[in-house]
Amino acid sequence: MADAYIGLMSGTSLDGVDGVLARFDEAGGLMVLAHATAALPASLRGELLELNSPDGRNELHRAALAANALARAYAEVVAQLLATGPTERAAIRAVGAHGQTVRHRPLEFDGVGYTVQLNNPALLAELTGLDVVAEFRVRDLAAGGQGAPLVPAFHRAMFSRSDEAVAVLNLGGIANFSLLPAAADQGTPVIGFDCGPANALMDHWCSQHLGQPFDAGGRWAASGTVHDALLASLLSDPYFSKAPPKSTGRDLFNPAWLAGHLAGCSAAPADVQATLAEFTVRAAAQALERFGPASRRLIVCGGGALNDHLMARLRALLPRLRVESSAAVGLAPLQVEAAAFAWLAQATITRQPGNLPSVTGARGPRLLGAIFPA
Repeated sequence: MADAYIGLMSGTSLDGVDGVLARFDEAGGLMVLAHATAALPASLRGELLELNSPDGRNELHRAALAANALARAYAEVVAQLLATGPTERAAIRAVGAHGQTVRHRPLEFDGVGYTVQLNNPALLAELTGLDVVAEFRVRDLAAGGQGAPLVPAFHRAMFSRSDEAVAVLNLGGIANFSLLPAAADQGTPVIGFDCGPANALMDHWCSQHLGQPFDAGGRWAASGTVHDALLASLLSDPYFSKAPPKSTGRDLFNPAWLAGHLAGCSAAPADVQATLAEFTVRAAAQALERFGPASRRLIVCGGGALNDHLMARLRALLPRLRVESSAAVGLAPLQVEAAAFAWLAQATITRQPGNLPSVTGARGPRLLGAIFPA
């Protein structure tokens, strides 16, 4: 018997959702097996009408154009890889494209939140002629998880050791941990979570006061003095008292959040930068001592691993650990996250779960990602 399919449609009238259960025979004939309809709640209909009516900011239009531009930027990188790498196009099974997170609100309503990554994977597939895997986070959220971080599964595959517990700290815009038990310790789950901001606030402050995109090597931060009262204020945010699973982003740790803590503070700009750097490493060190006390090695990746000041402060705050860049274990700091999404794309193509429920809080392992064929 032929397979059955369900079709769903909500039209521009926004009066409801129609559904059809149908079967198609070998000649292409259609048999409708069932039909159902449901009205849209008035509140949802109103919200959709508002979103469909561009206001002065034209947010949806700008987001769509940005997604297209990002896909073209992705395609340029793919072209560079094909031009310089030793692998033929025909040998590439798929591209894993995460997209740019612009909203991350896990568990926002009734236990199911949302996350938005700007991307146009269909355009990327069209431009590259390769299968594209995208939308990695949404299935984990649908299963009750945070949808982030997703890299701990990759970290476990790459950095786990049989003889000792290892912590992996990614210092990107946001800082996140993967706490990997010794491979021989089968009874201890992997833990992963966002532990606070990393480069996002420091880069913002550097751009605002120096006109530079980042504090190279952390030299500006190293020239300042930590402002203790400001540091205590930053660390007092309720996020830091929450236990994993937890994830965050610029929705919380953004310039407006920082401005609120700076109100009435007379610290010099270099001292604020020093305090933001200390804030990053203190939040990470405190989280590691609380949730990963068995760790004996700390592998640091992301742009923050290239910040000598941050690395020195991590070593000072965590003297019992061997603190080293991921380059020391064979993977350059700026390559780790991209490699993780190549790995996650492989998991999707081979129909393997990509999430770790012990990290995200999802109800179980889930196949992540959607495939956009070439």
